[in-house]
Amino acid sequence: MRKKVDDRIRTLIENGVKLRHRSMFIIVGDKSRDQIVNLNYMRSKAVVKSRPTVLWCYKEKLEISSHKKKRAKQIKKLMQRGLMDPEKADPFSLFLETADIKYCLYRESERILGNTFGMCILQDFEALTPNLLARTIETVEGGGLIVLLLRSLSSLTSLYTMVMDVHERFRTESHSQAATRFNERFLLSIATCKACVVMDDELNILPISSHIRSIKPVSVMEDPEGLSEGERELKDLKEQFREDFPVGPLIGKCCTLDQGKAVIDFLEAILDRTLRNTVALIAARGRGKSAALGLAVAGAVVAGYSNIFVTAPSPENLKTLFEFVCKGINALEYKEHLHYDVVKSTDSELKKATVQINVYKQHRQTIQYMKPHEHGKLSQVELLVIDEAAAIPLPIVKSLLGPYLVFLSSTVNGYEGTGRSLSLKLLQQLESQSQISMQSTDGPKSGRLFKKIELNESIRYASGDPIESWLNSLLCLDVAKSIPNISRLPNPRECDLYYVNRDTLFSYHKESEMFLQRMMALYVASHYKNSPNDLQLMADAPAHQLFVLLGPIDESKYQLPDILCVVQVCLEGQISRKSSMKSLSEGRQPFGDQIPWKFCEQFQDDVFPSLSGARIVRIAVHPNALGLGYGSTAVELLTRYYEGQMTKFAEVDEEKEEPKINVTEAAEKVSLLEENIKPRANLPPLLVHLHERPPEKLHYLGVSFGLTYDLFRFWRKHNFYPFYVGHIPSAVTGEHTCMVLKPLNNDEIEVSESTYCGFLAPFHQDFRQRFMRLLGTTFRTLDSKLARSILESKPGSTNHEPRSADMDGNFKKLRDLLSPYDMKRLEAYTSNRADYHTILDLMPTLAHQYFQEKLPVTLSPSQASVLFCMGLQNKDFSSLKVRIVELDQILLLLIKVMKRLFGYLYSVASNEIHATLPQLKEVEIAPEHETLDADLKAVVRKVMEKIKTYNEGNVNPEYLEQYAIVHREGDYEEAFQNEGKASSSGTLSAKSNRRKRDRPGKHKEMVKAKRKENDSDRGKLKKQKS
Repeated sequence: MRKKVDDRIRTLIENGVKLRHRSMFIIVGDKSRDQIVNLNYMRSKAVVKSRPTVLWCYKEKLEISSHKKKRAKQIKKLMQRGLMDPEKADPFSLFLETADIKYCLYRESERILGNTFGMCILQDFEALTPNLLARTIETVEGGGLIVLLLRSLSSLTSLYTMVMDVHERFRTESHSQAATRFNERFLLSIATCKACVVMDDELNILPISSHIRSIKPVSVMEDPEGLSEGERELKDLKEQFREDFPVGPLIGKCCTLDQGKAVIDFLEAILDRTLRNTVALIAARGRGKSAALGLAVAGAVVAGYSNIFVTAPSPENLKTLFEFVCKGINALEYKEHLHYDVVKSTDSELKKATVQINVYKQHRQTIQYMKPHEHGKLSQVELLVIDEAAAIPLPIVKSLLGPYLVFLSSTVNGYEGTGRSLSLKLLQQLESQSQISMQSTDGPKSGRLFKKIELNESIRYASGDPIESWLNSLLCLDVAKSIPNISRLPNPRECDLYYVNRDTLFSYHKESEMFLQRMMALYVASHYKNSPNDLQLMADAPAHQLFVLLGPIDESKYQLPDILCVVQVCLEGQISRKSSMKSLSEGRQPFGDQIPWKFCEQFQDDVFPSLSGARIVRIAVHPNALGLGYGSTAVELLTRYYEGQMTKFAEVDEEKEEPKINVTEAAEKVSLLEENIKPRANLPPLLVHLHERPPEKLHYLGVSFGLTYDLFRFWRKHNFYPFYVGHIPSAVTGEHTCMVLKPLNNDEIEVSESTYCGFLAPFHQDFRQRFMRLLGTTFRTLDSKLARSILESKPGSTNHEPRSADMDGNFKKLRDLLSPYDMKRLEAYTSNRADYHTILDLMPTLAHQYFQEKLPVTLSPSQASVLFCMGLQNKDFSSLKVRIVELDQILLLLIKVMKRLFGYLYSVASNEIHATLPQLKEVEIAPEHETLDADLKAVVRKVMEKIKTYNEGNVNPEYLEQYAIVHREGDYEEAFQNEGKASSSGTLSAKSNRRKRDRPGKHKEMVKAKRKENDSDRGKLKKQKS
């Protein structure tokens, strides 16, 4: 039975063709594919051109095979089973056979980039992701159709509970219930798109597309040649430069007026030949940036530039650029294989991408691809082209700039690695420097000149395309305009952190949508790589949480507060012991739980995954509030919140559960033709203060990021300790992946108070040992300042004094490592009797001991840097010249280091030898409590008593009698009278008539006899006793 098609559908298609705007149709029903023929027929009637190409995307398999014979068998089987109407079988099979259809699997959608189609058919809705949606829709030209096929649904709100394939990656062992907030927001946004119609498989328009009721045919003002205003201006521009070489042929390859003007600006900078210009090309996706750059490079070849380097995140991103380089030089009468050759990559992963073009018509010229972080190759470059600069980290882009001509190209909003950090920071800096050089007294020739070009007109479709506006709003692609100026920057101490309810955030209410756009604007402004899939991760991942840092809120003003900082957190851990053991035995890591699985792999520990933690996925600060402490405040408040310091104890004990919301409350028991879809009501508050929400019980906080000095210093300042640094740097950024942890105060884990990083201390020490051993090989090219900060045991620590208990053990190890001959060589070098080459082999040993804090020697930062670079990273003097100081100063620093180390080693060796020698016994003299006079009197008394005792016991009275003067006073008187005076010596003598009683030796004989008598008496007494 034939049925009249609704005129509004035909009107929508015809209006799209006239305005070069795309139209989108969502068909619900099992027979939705049958209506593709009708839609294609209506479009072919409105378009006066050859049959359009069709892109058909699917998940795994097609219901109707793309192979002709297999397709005939399938159609026959479907007709036999009653699943296909015989009357409609012929039209559909005829469509498959006659149309130029390109079939593409969703996982291979990258192959269609750069192609243009008249119709795009998307089936298997459950396999769609935001990236796929944007990538496929952007390939459709103006006036084309986008058809989304859905199976039979009892209600459109069934999409709210549909399990998407990507949810499998969001689930973890502890968080397995994924939400479908993104599908809900997608369906609600469809109702606001003026060029989108939802209908059933009989082309009946559903009530959700009520906006199409008032659609009317449009008329387009065209000139007699059938050209629009923009096309007319482009034609006039081409006519103006037709005779100019090389501008004319290159302008002839441009598709839009904006692109033509951009190529002219590039050629002006090329022909200037001062090599002082920096030209930046800024545009959204699909504006022809790469094509304009390719045409400009072709102009540089004709102008005689010899060394041209092109860089991008990957050679595959330069496919369009190299293609238009060839088109440009072909238009300038160059012939392939005669005047130039194209070199393809031999790497299988790059799929034969073009990496070099060699030109030799005038002289040897080279257009060569280089990786972004290989800026050391730019010594002889004349022109550097940086494509997709927003996908390259800002520090690397800055390092690429130099004294040569630079062309920049950046996608500020799109779906493949976009970011505003380039335009917000680098381009503003270049513009200000250019203004300063123009105003300088030396004239404009003293500095570099900067020019920014913007492309607004799309190549595939006309400006004002409603599908583009809808897609930008749905996927938050064009959020650069959503960054409002902050009226007041409050003190970070006055700010509070709020929990964001995701059900309300993605409910598609006006205020919630505006708040979401502002949050995504901070993401794009702060990070160099963003993707629409990040939006679905924020919405549907069950383990993710969102927080915002806000200043003081004035509730009297009914307006959204300014967002100072956004923090995205992912809960991880709580993995069973069985799962961790299985992962270790199989050597694989499941999706999610990045930090627990990586920790388990690095340390072969099956206990850590059972702990609960949170990983900070992103932290984005408002571009006008950078460096003011808002990011640090957000991290500190988040730490306090998870440690339970922000919530009252009564609220924690109650454990209130958040009310569950019925996502299908809008679906009434009515048919699709009567169903009315509206945003949900009775939603919880969008923002919840942390005092009002009980926190999850966590053991740690973690972060995974690209390793740079500034980022590492930020996290180290907040007591995050590294446990993993990836060995292989990123091919795009050249950065190593780094993971850090911060233990939280938790009663469930017993930790010694002396440890500086909680339960992580032994693992952190093990990481430091492994990292130190790899510095000479894997991490040799790592920045020495960054590597030294990783090795620090504590933030900002410079203490290298080991404990006294470890001193003996350390020296015994050194004694085994350093021989006496090594000590002699050190002594010779420190005494300036030998060259530094004689002690180069000792530097690794001494450096390892010093940086393991086993040598209590204090070195200055510059001295420690020399020891670190030469001892641990095995760098030579040529690399140290650039990084530290000149060669003479390096040698001076080196000899100072060796003198201090040798001085310590010599003193320790001397002390050890001294300890082996015999030592005198030390006498302890106790202090006296008596005075000196009392002490002297006591000594005199003892001496007198001793003399008295001696006299009484040893002097014989009989012996003294011979010297006695008895009755001789008369003789003395007579002598005085006779002599009269004494002799000259003062001696007076008187003659004695007394006879000597004994001879001189008789006294000794008497003493001996007496001793014999005493001995004999003692012998008799002994015999009697025996």
